[in-house]
Amino acid sequence: MKKETIDRIRKFTLDRDWDQFHSPANLAKSIVIEAAELLECFQWDDKKYDLQHVKEELADVMVYCQNMADKLGLDTDEIVNMKMDQNEAKYPVEKAKGRADKYNEL
Repeated sequence: MKKETIDRIRKFTLDRDWDQFHSPANLAKSIVIEAAELLECFQWDDKKYDLQHVKEELADVMVYCQNMADKLGLDTDEIVNMKMDQNEAKYPVEKAKGRADKYNEL
């Protein structure tokens, strides 16, 4: 996310004094709840969905993820790139391309 967006998320939380409620456990719960609401967009038909609703629920997940990163003092670029390094090692292109198998089944 852009710095301006992250700053806006932080200001929103600060202005409302909500950091007091943002324990890692509460944020993890909120991420799962919002992810379930995102999944609900596709509950009965995965081809027909309301894109605006999907965007809203996806944004909720992303906001809570940024709040959790802040709470834990994590840099999102750093942790995403760390995980991508791990994924690239687990799923080398020559073995994984075009396949949905788990890394231990390649």
